Amino acid sequence: MKVEEVAALLEQLAAAAATGSGDAWRQTWTYLAGGLMDDGVVSDGAYAALPHLVEAVAALPPGQTVDFWVDMGFIVTADYRPPVPADLEAGFGAALRLAERAAVRSLLAADPPAQVCAHLVLSCVAFAGHHMGEALGPLLDPRESGLPLVCPGCGSDTEFPEFFVDPARPPLEVPVLPDPAPARQGGHPWGEVAEVVREQALGEGWEPFVRVARDVAVAGVPPEAPGRAVLCLVAGMVAVRGTPQGAAGELARQLMSVTGYFRCWDCERMWTIADGLAENPDGARPQHHPAEVWTESDGSAATVESAAAGGTGEAATRFRQDGNAVIAADGTPWGRISVFADSTPGSSGGVSALAVVSRPGRPTLVAGAGDAGVVCLWDVADGRLVHDPLPGHPDRIRSMTALPMPDGRTLLASGGDTGKIALWNPVTGQPVREPVGDWPGGVTGMCAATVPDGRTLLVTATPKGAVRLWDPDTGECVGRLNPYGSPIQSIAAVPISASHTLIAASDTAGRLHVWDPAVDDPWESGAAVQLNARALADADHRVEAVAAVPTHDRTVLATGDNRGVVMLWDLATGAPIGDGLPVSTGTAGLPVLTATTPHGGRTVLVTGTRHGHRLRIWEPETGAVGHIALDVALTCLATAGPDVIVGHDRGVLRLALTRQ
Repeated sequence: MKVEEVAALLEQLAAAAATGSGDAWRQTWTYLAGGLMDDGVVSDGAYAALPHLVEAVAALPPGQTVDFWVDMGFIVTADYRPPVPADLEAGFGAALRLAERAAVRSLLAADPPAQVCAHLVLSCVAFAGHHMGEALGPLLDPRESGLPLVCPGCGSDTEFPEFFVDPARPPLEVPVLPDPAPARQGGHPWGEVAEVVREQALGEGWEPFVRVARDVAVAGVPPEAPGRAVLCLVAGMVAVRGTPQGAAGELARQLMSVTGYFRCWDCERMWTIADGLAENPDGARPQHHPAEVWTESDGSAATVESAAAGGTGEAATRFRQDGNAVIAADGTPWGRISVFADSTPGSSGGVSALAVVSRPGRPTLVAGAGDAGVVCLWDVADGRLVHDPLPGHPDRIRSMTALPMPDGRTLLASGGDTGKIALWNPVTGQPVREPVGDWPGGVTGMCAATVPDGRTLLVTATPKGAVRLWDPDTGECVGRLNPYGSPIQSIAAVPISASHTLIAASDTAGRLHVWDPAVDDPWESGAAVQLNARALADADHRVEAVAAVPTHDRTVLATGDNRGVVMLWDLATGAPIGDGLPVSTGTAGLPVLTATTPHGGRTVLVTGTRHGHRLRIWEPETGAVGHIALDVALTCLATAGPDVIVGHDRGVLRLALTRQ
């Protein structure tokens, strides 16, 4: 930013003020604003230039200056802005007071689009010195439907995917101002705003929130006003001044929904959403609400379980990683994290596929593979490598599975990016044969299927929709599934007897398919029963991942979606089992699932998000949920007895599911 550029803009602004028209200054301002703030970083010279620009723009007709005040709001709430130099503090403070008055006049004179109106109101709030002005950027990005929050207590990030997608309903509890309501001294420009806000602006049911908006405006948006009350004012003004009115009302009701509550993923404390929007909210205090409560359209109250609660509605158990130890929420040790030795099978150190190799009477092994096509085999008990890393796979390995053969052998299969399938002997560490196959899109999933004639078959899936059955002894393709050709993203084998396995798979459209590999014609259902379509629709469950879940008397199917919901299914009937694991903000995203039975026969299911840092440990029988926060980004999961094996961006670790 150069002094002559500022001088040129000031001349253009003076000319526009003198004639009451002209917009040549706008292009100059757009160029200059890029120098005042570059990629969220405010330049050192901004504090010297802005007071002169504010004074000049304030002299223009208020209906012409909306965009300037919005840009100014972004600058004064930028993530990275240096402190105001001492010799400029007085002048810059006076400029903010003038900007507040002028921006409020602009708000009352113009009818901007709803999104711009929301930015303008928050700019006015920022000029008034209230911390809710910081919500200007993250809250109102029209490209994002999610809502990122930061816990004021522990600083943990929480994100609500699709927060602004569903129609907003009034929160049951109306925010209030401190009693007596603080009022700014020395006058303020918000009195006219209070007169403009109308109780009917948001529609029936919102009147108490609009009254709070008026109270905030009458008081002049004092810094002590609760953030959620100030957001009522923002929503009210969008409803009144934003155009067109239909879009403005919808956006205003969505904005009003952020006056609700959220529960922090890590520290379990409840905060207002407004507190989570600002980096340093003034006077933020934890709330004491067991769950977020909304009012249904018919006026009845409905309680939405917190994502950090189990099916019983009780608070989930919290754990955190402290070095190689797992610590419970009360500070007591839970167990140890074992890092597998030299667990860097990929060129970047990450592991993209895991398989557990169980051998009767011999140590259980864990196989892991990554980007470089190298397979590592570890002893699960101590995490040591049992062979040198096994080279030879021609590409990045994306999927693995163990194949328990009828003659007592256990083989290890791996599938890669170019569609190659390799077969390994985990005892010797040698390949069984040269890799076969060359399937477009790669092999993204594989599992082992037992059929009634005694054979064990390898099942492979690709994102192009090819699901094939292989004879591990001959390397020949002996059958095909998925007659519709739906692109597959997750696949699992679910035993229905000792000699018969069904295959469940989710496609990229979120549909779930069940096939019987024992029938020759893929169009024949055989023993396969599809999941109950009504139950899937009622739960709004778009399946992203599948896993087999052992129980004391059978194996059931688990399905997960990108909201963190996990449901269990009986493949004999296609019906859901129990209530499932509810929505989770901490593990929302592309899910990874695994299950085991370590607790005296009680099933434990472990779920997380690919590239996320958190796990949920769920006991469906009791509804208990444990949460563990890790310092690695997980990529895949497996279980070995009472342990969960975590593949992550830097290797492999083992975590005990029971207290040690």
